Amino acid sequence: MTPARPLSDVERIDWVRLARTPNIGPVTFFQLLRKFKSASAALDALPELTRKSRRGKELVPPAAEEIAKELDLTRKYGAQILASCDPEYPPLLKALDPPPPVLTALGKVDLAAEPTVAIVGARNASAAGRKLARDISAALGKAGFVTVSGLALGIDGEAHAASLATRTVAVLGGAVDHVYPPQHERLYAEIAAKGLILSESPFGYRAKAQDFPRRNRIITGLSRGVVVVEAAERSGSLISARMAGEQGREVMAMPGSPLDPRSSGTNRLIRQGATLVRHADDILEVLESLPFSNVATNGDLFEGAPEPDLPQDLLTRIEHALSPHPMPIDEIARAAGATPAQCAAALMELELSGSATTLPGGLACRAI
Repeated sequence: MTPARPLSDVERIDWVRLARTPNIGPVTFFQLLRKFKSASAALDALPELTRKSRRGKELVPPAAEEIAKELDLTRKYGAQILASCDPEYPPLLKALDPPPPVLTALGKVDLAAEPTVAIVGARNASAAGRKLARDISAALGKAGFVTVSGLALGIDGEAHAASLATRTVAVLGGAVDHVYPPQHERLYAEIAAKGLILSESPFGYRAKAQDFPRRNRIITGLSRGVVVVEAAERSGSLISARMAGEQGREVMAMPGSPLDPRSSGTNRLIRQGATLVRHADDILEVLESLPFSNVATNGDLFEGAPEPDLPQDLLTRIEHALSPHPMPIDEIARAAGATPAQCAAALMELELSGSATTLPGGLACRAI
């Protein structure tokens, strides 16, 4: 990936402009950097890329003045915009190929470099589930782990509140200045003062339903392991668990009564191979056994010389291998009979033409 180095303000504006250009997801962003060597050069190449696009979809980045204004507003709010090449960028996220190109951070950025564990679960959590979330968060914090969650009602909020004294990271679907849900306004303020708030969204942005899967990918990507406390059969927590597995993270689940629908999802995760944990000691035993090296990356996607122009039949095979559900690039490549690097190069062309969507953590799907 790109080497760690701080960006100048001009370079940061170009980096954010490229990352926020419609039809440029994380895979395409880093393929363009690989091909053109800088965000500025990639921006200059967008008109020609539009001309070559099979569908002729115009690639229009936000104006430099718009991004400069966002940088200024972010700084006045007390936050900062991090590029994935910045030394302060969270190292576990940086280990993903590719990571989110841009994050906004409010609070103590160095917390994301500490040992981390995600705790997620149901919004309509039971009293027992809430107590479990508080107990394990407090115990993990005392053991030196930073709790990561999504500031939602229920399990997320309990995990954050119980680990304020021992450090916690909240990842938002909206911008860092958008408190959601509003019931957590006080908790948000405490995390901003004592912990860390992260978002991939532009300053001032209000979250929509489609933004929460992206938030969940960051929660799991930031963490060495993910603990699901309670989850129904159809829930965002189960989506987080699947993403964690795709990213090479350890998935742990707390069992519950088969009579409680809020435990049906966690019980199913255990049947599918998630590690059964009963309390903080079980979680610590799992976390302490994990080497950093088992974090999944696709290290050959963005290294070396750019791929030459790909034959049309290979592009077609890769396009046909895409599904509506995001899948790891190496799985797409395997289905299409291509190398991961060829697949990443093809996804750039397919995304620029509007046929594919790429996501943080080396995932891609058919454009919706």
